[in-house]
Order: sequence, then structure tokens, then C-alpha cells
Amino acid sequence: MKRTGIVLSVLALSLIGASAIGVWQAEREGSDSAASPSPPADQLARGAYLAKAGNCAGCHTARGGATYAGGRELPTPFGTFVTPNITPDRDKGIGQWTAQDFWRAMHHGKGRDGRPLYPAFPYTEYTKVTREDSDAIFAYLQTVAPANQGVATNRLDFPYNLRPLLYVWRALYFRPGVYQPTKAQSDEWNRGAYLVQGLGHCNACHATRNALGAVGGAALGGGQVAGRSWYAPSLTSMAEAGSGERNVDETARLLSTGIAGNSAAAGPMAEVIAQSLQHLSATDVRAMAVYLQSISVAAKSTPASTDLSSEAKLRINKGAAIYERHCEDCHGASGEGAPGIYPALAGNRGVTTASPLNTIRSVMDGGFTPVTATNPRPYGMPPFGHALSNEEVAQVVSFIRNSWGNRASVVTAVQVDRSGSD
Repeated sequence: MKRTGIVLSVLALSLIGASAIGVWQAEREGSDSAASPSPPADQLARGAYLAKAGNCAGCHTARGGATYAGGRELPTPFGTFVTPNITPDRDKGIGQWTAQDFWRAMHHGKGRDGRPLYPAFPYTEYTKVTREDSDAIFAYLQTVAPANQGVATNRLDFPYNLRPLLYVWRALYFRPGVYQPTKAQSDEWNRGAYLVQGLGHCNACHATRNALGAVGGAALGGGQVAGRSWYAPSLTSMAEAGSGERNVDETARLLSTGIAGNSAAAGPMAEVIAQSLQHLSATDVRAMAVYLQSISVAAKSTPASTDLSSEAKLRINKGAAIYERHCEDCHGASGEGAPGIYPALAGNRGVTTASPLNTIRSVMDGGFTPVTATNPRPYGMPPFGHALSNEEVAQVVSFIRNSWGNRASVVTAVQVDRSGSD
């Protein structure tokens, strides 16, 4: 019984927030930092840019709240994390922190007092960030408007709130270390790897977790976003979101605008693009595309089964009528879509991934591709969750996943019901 209790306790300590979700328990104990000269303008500009690359505001800003003032609630199966205030307010924020304190959090995953932080703050990825970049981000954060705004305490269920067990988790799954360039690769490739593996913390969402919540599958191999009803597809498999068959420019366009070819970003990824990736330089986005293309591998060839049960065929046939009534005007009778406006569904790997979760959520909730400088008024998809039953959603999703050459599993009403809402 004691052994079981320890395992259960450790389980929650590995929680990772969405896309790139940064959460740590800000520590306020300790003495004031010594006065230091104002940082140079180029360091502040670099820090502002890097904070965008890490999407710090995306997690540390509550809806309608002051930027970086925290308070955003992140529900998970193990309880709710609340993001801390990282403005330079001396009482409620990190105004008493030093650059060394900030580095300790980023690189070592420890608070100002040396206690381990919950790995929901993705220090497992941020540890790869250089000290120079960490210092620049900290210098920038010290210049934002201070917000004297406290935040609620994390509400974690027992035994997941037993903080000392973090030492066990860290011993098993965390090794600090700055990114080391691969000598056999170009500077561009290494820059892309640094951004993807470090500040971009892509693995925080695009990986499968084991029973203890640590990465249990291949890096960037795909997985459900913790606490959200979305699936972050594999960035390595060309059966999902691997970019091996695209040219680099198309991948870069998808990263910076959210739409390219028959691919379109939705859900948490659309948020990341709107809040972070669209603000990166063309050079950095291209470097990320170069790296992602290099790690993409062809999926194992498995013949698509055409031996569908009579029940599956009936569901698909019923879905065809629903598609014609609700979807055809935008996505076309043959699933061809409209280039640059409505994504094609025919041949779209986004709708044929092993997990049908994203297609279900898109039909249920609708949504938009990200609002970006180059696409300030994107076309959107209306929600159909209020108009269709779970069975009807299952039917139309099954039709989309098995038409125009697409071949994927048939979806049931039970799967739709279990998908929940985001």
C-alpha cells in the first residue's frame, strides 16, 4: 500500500501545461536584490523578442488581466495550476528576484528559495536556454508595468499536492543542460533545434506522457495536450504533422501564419502562432522549419483496410448527408476546400491522424485560424455542437476521415461524448 501511494503521489508531479504552458510557484522569501545598473537597450530588445519566442505572456496573462500578471487557471486531471505574477512588482511579482534567481528557475527548475518547482513550468525544455538569453528575458521582464495583483493558490488534489515528492520525479526525469550545437549540422539547423527544443518547448505538448507524466514516447512524437481536449500531432511522422514532404518555405509559412496548402492551425496551436510564432523573424522561423523537416520520417506503410463493418458503412453514409448540408459550401463536394481560405479535407493528414480528437473538436466548437499580421481577418468555422447530436458528429467525422482517398478509423458517439470540451 505504501509503495502504491508513493507512485500515485509522484504521478501528478509531471504535469505539463498546453502549448507551451509555463507555471511555477513564485517564491517571495529572501532579501532584496542589490541595485544594478540599467541593462543596455539591445539586451532589453532581445529579451522582449525571446519572451515572445517562449510565449511567456500566453500563460502568465489571465483573460482580461494585466500582461504577465498571472492568474490564468490551467485545469488538469490532477487539479488546477494558477500561473504566477512575473511582473516586477516587489510584493506580488518577481521584483525582488535577481537574474541568478531567474536562471535558477529556468535552468534548474528551482524557486528563489531553492525548492523544486512543479514541472508544469516546462523547465525540462527551458533548461536548454543559454544564460545570456535567460538574463535578457529577465532584464526585459523587469521593465514591464508592475502589477500589484496576487493570484490564487494552486488547487492540486491529494496526493498530488505533496511537493517534496518532486525530488523523486526530478531524480527520475530531469537533467539540466544548455543546448549543445551539433557540429555536423549548419548554424541554421542548430538555431532551429535550439528554438524548438528550448524556448519553443514544443515537446511539452507534442509528446506522449508515461504513467508518471514524464515524456514516455519519442520526442515530438505526438500526444494529447494535458488538460485540453486537443491532440498535438507528431512532428516527426509524415502520417501526422511531419514536414518532410513540404518545402521549407511552406513549413515556415504554416508556422508564422497558421495556414499553408491544405494545412491549417486550430485550437492551442493557433494560440501559439498568434501569441508567439508570428512575432519571430523570418530567419528564425525558417530555421525552425529546417530543423523540423530534418527530423521528419516517412510513416510505415500499412495497407488501408477497406473491410468496414455494415455499421461503419451506415455511419459513413449518414455522415455524407450531414456533410452536404453543413460542410460542402466551404470545403467543397470533393473535400477540395478553397486555397488560403478553407483547408482541403481530402488528403489532409490533420483529419486522418490516429486520434480523431481534433476533427471532433473542430466540428463541435468551430474556430479560426490564428489572427496574424498577414491574415488579420481569417475565415472561421462555426460550431455545430449545438446543432448536431453526438451520433451525428460521429457520422460526419467518420465520413470526412473515409472519403476522397482518406482512410482512418470510424468514430463513435461514445468517442465524441468522451472528447469533452475545451
